[in-house]
Amino acid sequence: MPRIRFAIDRGGTFTDIYAEIPGQEDFYIIKLLSKDPQNYDDPAIEGIRRIIGKVTGKPVSGEKINPKYIDWIRMGTTIATNALLERKGERVALIITKGFRDLLQIGNQTRPKIFELNIRKPELLYETVVETDERVLPVKNRSRDQSVARGISDEYYAILAEPDLKKVKGALLAIKKQGINSLAIVFMHAYNYPKHELQVAEIANALGFAHISLSSQVMPMVRIVPRGQTTVVDAYLTPHIQDYLNSFRSGFSGKLRDSQLLFMQSDGGLSYAKQFRGCNAILSGPAGGVVGYAMTTCQRDKKQPVIGFDMGGTSTDVSRFAGEYELIHETETAGISIQAPQMFIKTVAAGGGSRLFFQEGMFVAGPESVGADPGPVCYRKKGCLSITDANLLLGRLHPDYFPKIFGKNHDLPLDKKATEKAFEKLTREVNNYYKGFGKTSMTIEEVASGFINVANEIMARAIREISIMRGYDLKEHILATFGGAGGQHACSIAKKLGISKIFIHRFAGILSAYGMGFADVVIEKQIPSNAIYNAEKLSSLMKQLRTLAHQALKQLQEYGFHKQDIIIQFFLNMRYQGTDTSLMIPQPHDMQYDRAFKEIYFREFGFYPASREIVVDNLRVRAIGTSTHIKRSKIKEHTRKVSFETKTRCYFDGCWHETPIYFLEALGYSCKISGPAIILSDTSTIVIEPDCSATVTEYGDLEITVKSAVKAAIGTKIDPVNLSVFSNMFMSIAEQMGRTLQRTAISTNIKERLDFSCAVFDHCGNLVANAPHIPVHLGSMGEAVKAQIRMNHSGMKQGDVFVTNHPVMGGTHLPDITVITPVWIQNKIAFYVASRGHHADIGGISPGSMPPFSRIIGEEGACIQSFKLVTRGIFREEGIRELLKGSRCIEDNISDLQAQIAANQKGANLLHEMTQKYTLKTTQIYMQYIQDNAEKVVREMLRGLSRKKGLNKAVVLKASDYMDDGSPIRLAIIINRENGSALFDFSETGTQVFANWNAPRAITISTVIYTLRCLIEKDIPLNQGFLNPITIKIPEGTLLSPSSEAAVAGGNVLTSQRIADVIFRAFGVAAASQGCMNNLTFGNERISYYETIGGGAGAGTNWHGQSGVHTHMTNTRITDPEILEIRYPVRLREFSLRKNSGGKGLFHGGDGLVREIEARESFNAAILSERRVFAPYGMNGGENGAKGKNILMQKNGKIFNIGGKNEIKMNSGDRIRIETPGGGGYGKIC
Repeated sequence: MPRIRFAIDRGGTFTDIYAEIPGQEDFYIIKLLSKDPQNYDDPAIEGIRRIIGKVTGKPVSGEKINPKYIDWIRMGTTIATNALLERKGERVALIITKGFRDLLQIGNQTRPKIFELNIRKPELLYETVVETDERVLPVKNRSRDQSVARGISDEYYAILAEPDLKKVKGALLAIKKQGINSLAIVFMHAYNYPKHELQVAEIANALGFAHISLSSQVMPMVRIVPRGQTTVVDAYLTPHIQDYLNSFRSGFSGKLRDSQLLFMQSDGGLSYAKQFRGCNAILSGPAGGVVGYAMTTCQRDKKQPVIGFDMGGTSTDVSRFAGEYELIHETETAGISIQAPQMFIKTVAAGGGSRLFFQEGMFVAGPESVGADPGPVCYRKKGCLSITDANLLLGRLHPDYFPKIFGKNHDLPLDKKATEKAFEKLTREVNNYYKGFGKTSMTIEEVASGFINVANEIMARAIREISIMRGYDLKEHILATFGGAGGQHACSIAKKLGISKIFIHRFAGILSAYGMGFADVVIEKQIPSNAIYNAEKLSSLMKQLRTLAHQALKQLQEYGFHKQDIIIQFFLNMRYQGTDTSLMIPQPHDMQYDRAFKEIYFREFGFYPASREIVVDNLRVRAIGTSTHIKRSKIKEHTRKVSFETKTRCYFDGCWHETPIYFLEALGYSCKISGPAIILSDTSTIVIEPDCSATVTEYGDLEITVKSAVKAAIGTKIDPVNLSVFSNMFMSIAEQMGRTLQRTAISTNIKERLDFSCAVFDHCGNLVANAPHIPVHLGSMGEAVKAQIRMNHSGMKQGDVFVTNHPVMGGTHLPDITVITPVWIQNKIAFYVASRGHHADIGGISPGSMPPFSRIIGEEGACIQSFKLVTRGIFREEGIRELLKGSRCIEDNISDLQAQIAANQKGANLLHEMTQKYTLKTTQIYMQYIQDNAEKVVREMLRGLSRKKGLNKAVVLKASDYMDDGSPIRLAIIINRENGSALFDFSETGTQVFANWNAPRAITISTVIYTLRCLIEKDIPLNQGFLNPITIKIPEGTLLSPSSEAAVAGGNVLTSQRIADVIFRAFGVAAASQGCMNNLTFGNERISYYETIGGGAGAGTNWHGQSGVHTHMTNTRITDPEILEIRYPVRLREFSLRKNSGGKGLFHGGDGLVREIEARESFNAAILSERRVFAPYGMNGGENGAKGKNILMQKNGKIFNIGGKNEIKMNSGDRIRIETPGGGGYGKIC
């Protein structure tokens, strides 16, 4: 009896199975619903059963399957992903180092969406936490005063506390009594010193815990937050996966041998069932698709890189292959950071099921999905309009060739009439909205086509992110398209991206399953290093790599692989000293890892810091057991004239076209089809657009040639489709600028903390689009651009770039340096692009340029009103060095300024390309339309709010608050209901202070635009239009409009937060949040460190405040505890939530944070903070949040309250404890 090979993709909606018999031409494909309990329990088992029945001619029903029919089963599954998304994993207890019980909940303290007041963080995966009093600390060398041990990498660790194993046993017994059987053990620095984790695991094993995940084994890499979250994910998912594997095995008589059952891992390698772990299963299904197109698209010409485009029902996955799989070692899924090797796959919420909305004058596709039930309108279940409906209306899907599985009896075709009616209703809504704009009424076809165009632009943005933003030229790539909906959009996507060649596999609809059959077994081994790379050290590193290789080789040989069938790959995870950005470098042919690292670093980031040493963080070995692959069957050459099955009508480029329909299976090798055409296969529909042509390859695949897109003639009258498309394109430009800046910057503030922003402006300096970075930058950057225009416009020349940081020129505080580039087109300035980044130091009286006691601006660092940083393309390094001569890290300043110039140039180049494609006139007019649309939305919001208040046509809202020194911030908002305008009147705000929490006018502008965007609660682009209906009145010489000499270091980080609170108080939507950014700096002549610390968010009308996050005007990350202790002479004693610090109420405020740092050598520390005198207020009967505290605990036992703003001398053993404020509560508890 022949043995069958099965390649399976068990997805959330469908399970796809490809099967073949070695040595035979036939193959078998089955697609089943993943959930159909009335007909079968498991779709994979059912599919195997049916195929065996077809092969043997004997039905295999109702009995266990005999494994003798099976050569092997290779499966990818979304079981892990679905369990994570739906929170249906195992009950887990977290065992963690004392002082860090809330660390994984806090994460990096950022909030996911900066404009959502109802901050939602992922639900915790663990159920309970036990803190263990164990502690190790990295030290430079041995000390007689401390117990010291070596880690795996030979570095020294001081053993400050050994775990009390009796207490540990008691805690574990208590967990066992709760019915919890899975543990995640996460200790500080365990990746390099795992002894304490192993000791606890030994006790847990003895007590009979079913599953134990150790962070030192799951992913032995530095940074406890992502390592810890990965460990919890592993403990949460692995038991769930193993339960499924046991259930799957039970469908077979006897036992499936290990060699018969393999599972796809996120990194594209197969794993034996026993080794298949939760943390490696997240991208199990999508990874199969990447393997599938990588092994088929590139087979002829491995030199041409490929973009993978996998469009499904709810989302689209995009990836890239250029001879090797692109792996990343940290990503985020369902809001959880996962530190594990996985394919670099970018997922965007756009697919066939993406819901279609007309919102505020714009077409919106997704991110919501109609799902499988009720599904699109055409599914006959009273669903909502989706991309699938749009394709059906336009003739790109044909009901006669779609499964008839709809209606009450599941026997009806797609309902095209229902789709038409739904689009007619939506089209009336669109036309009514634009009645007064002089726009010609749209047809239902134009509306449907417009939504597809918008969805295509969203997907194209994702492809640009994995290619152009990383320095690759898209025009050199092939677009490999697969997934159920990909073939309907491939030609349009390729045209948008300038790609001329598309590859569609004959099994594109099941390519993730098919790809499983091409995968190999992979085992990875890794250990930490932290060695400084040099030629002398390389021999030691190679010795360690060979030891790891021997372990992996032995493991594969135990599975039956012969040595000649095993490929060993060596990797060093390398980074520059003082940075966090590491790159996994494969062994180069010449063994010069440093050369290879510099080359890859330069390609990725555009430069490399020549003076910095290279550090090896980890050593990794990837052992590949090459196995038998499924075959690629050739097809017969076509020998007769190609005939189509039938004809239909399809809508392309504004008109209907007669379009022939072909069956792919009926087309022979070398057959050519010119567009427009539709080609149907068993698993997908492929649309060949006009000006495109398809050729059938010898394997039955399609190669589509796409003609270059001609200059788009879209006119200058407002069009809702183009409004959405241009909005996405402008946002994409700002995002690509941001990616360039992050790539090319050297400082931690920009590269890791992401304290920067990039934006695009029109020729008048009005904000058009920005990447959603730091809110306090967004509105103020426009003021900076306009200030440069006023000062320099007549003298601006092509190739000039300007730099500024002064508050009177639209600046916020001096470390935030803005670089502005005029964009010249047709010999005149057509646009401006700008980038702002927080520089680590620019001089002044304190390291970090954030002194707590500055009185005049000159004490805070270099003040630059306007300086021509680049003159006609020449960087004026000597001049800028003179201006920044007081900086303590001028080399970083110069590097970061050059990075900002590069980011601006990226934006300028993209704007040039846009005008070449759409014309300058059209581009500029859509910049204006986008602002006009935002203005209209704000006016409607203000009118609606006025009506909601039920007051007179002129509504006055008032609110006030006090800074800790007693300075009042008073606001009166006067809303004019007739025209939807508003006056924000700060006239009664207190005078400027002889201190540094004065806030330049630009900060108030930023805060107003931010609060308006939050109040709208819809995803529309932030731009100057938000401010057009707004008048802001601030008398000069006040706290919010200080004189040019006034100190402002704290205005950006303290007062901005209080302005936001006051505005939200006036509108009555949210209680006070923590009210500051808790700026902490410390340093001496050797080191300098800066961080901002989150706190509690205020509760609102129907939500609880979030705990331990950054709120309102900032969203910067905090340094991982392990990195902090490795790089700086400190010990982080505690980083936790400040329990019960949020104000009580019907909706309670979020808790603040506790951060306690101990000095290990002498340095000065400075704190700039607020809400230490006046508590964050509650609203509508809600209670106040707790005030913050800053405490100095000296080694001699003395304790001091150091107040909200202070600079102190800390000696070794002294501690500073920051307790940040909680958020106010909202509503009285009944």
